[in-house]
Amino acid sequence: MTEPSPEESDRDEQAAAGTAEGQGPVTITEDLARHLENKRDDLFEEFELHDEFPPAVKREARERTEGVEDEIADAVDERRDLRDLTTWTTDPIDAQDFDDAISIEEGEEEYTLWVHIADVSHYVHPESAMWEEAVKRCNTVYLPAYTVHMLPPVLAETVCSLVPEEDRLAHTVEMHLDRETLSFEDLEIYKSVINSDERLTYSQCEARLDDPDPPLHEENVLAYEVANRMHEQRKEDGSLVLNPSRDRAHTIIEECMLKANKAVTHELMWNRGVEAMYRVHPQPTPDQWNEALREIQETEGVSIPGDSWDDPRKAVNAALEEAPDRALSKIQRAVLKVMPRAKYMNDPFGGHHALNFDIYGHFTSPIRRLSDLVNHWIVHTNDVPEDLLELCDRASRKQKDGETVERLYKQFMQEVGLDPYAVNNRGLEVVEDPAEATHETPETVPE
Repeated sequence: MTEPSPEESDRDEQAAAGTAEGQGPVTITEDLARHLENKRDDLFEEFELHDEFPPAVKREARERTEGVEDEIADAVDERRDLRDLTTWTTDPIDAQDFDDAISIEEGEEEYTLWVHIADVSHYVHPESAMWEEAVKRCNTVYLPAYTVHMLPPVLAETVCSLVPEEDRLAHTVEMHLDRETLSFEDLEIYKSVINSDERLTYSQCEARLDDPDPPLHEENVLAYEVANRMHEQRKEDGSLVLNPSRDRAHTIIEECMLKANKAVTHELMWNRGVEAMYRVHPQPTPDQWNEALREIQETEGVSIPGDSWDDPRKAVNAALEEAPDRALSKIQRAVLKVMPRAKYMNDPFGGHHALNFDIYGHFTSPIRRLSDLVNHWIVHTNDVPEDLLELCDRASRKQKDGETVERLYKQFMQEVGLDPYAVNNRGLEVVEDPAEATHETPETVPE
């Protein structure tokens, strides 16, 4: 199974599990809800997914939420105090935790971009029961209207969540970008204390970009200006962009997170020369690329400009930008069919082909990915876990298992007459009276 998105978006999985703004849930009968639960249980058992947390892990998580205000107040002297810096989060409307926030300023010769990530490793470390459990799970698995968490929500959704108007511990990536090239003029990674000014949803961010009156309008406009330039620069450099119609809010978040991830792993590799959980994406063979491009070229209404054939990624980008909407999914499938899986490795050899990054790794989602949590620990301590290679292999395998479970569960939902993507967007509500259900249950439900 190929990667769901070679662009490595940090938000697509969360958004896919969410509830669309302004829409209510899909209502189903108790009978159908029971069939869905049985299917989940079977898949969890087959792929060894753990849903309920062990009592010791839950107890430890609860204990780490106690006395946090005093703990943060005591930590200010040892960290960079960024509480007066204008900072905000942008997430899906039903996001359960907020693990990243941004700040941005414009200078005469540079832009300063701060990406603040929840300092999960302050609470979850190699000596803790929560770390041991996170290693077993490796990542959060998002199913339609159901989430299997990597970390206990009692911790992830409280002290690790960058909620507005509350002091929070963060791991900040401060990037000074050249105004012309957007290259790193200077880079710092440090522990901080932040206080987010506001929590925006994606649609609120879009509205804020257009309305000059509310707070954060100018900051979001600047963030989009820089992010859009980074996006176009990535495409020019040969980064594969399978979604050509991404809105402005998603562009801001995706580009800022990609920039931070790239900055951190360049710091680890070039400045420190240490092993880490790097993200490596092999390239298809020339024959595989030729197969994909031939399929794209043969799609009705699609043509690949002659000047883009020298790089298959640029050829795909050009085809997507010119193709009618009805052809987009066919082009995307043609590419995904030939793409090898990305994997975690303890060195970045081979780089990330889809992104066209020579070095890349994950840092911006430590609440839901083990790789990010491990990299936080390495950045802070400069200490590489002895079992790093095993952690890389396990994280790669568990990610594949999670994606397989998601695919099989969605297939089952389709078999029983549910649209998994509508459920993703609207959630599920169980009703006792079948007459109240907005979903018509089929006469037979597969066992």
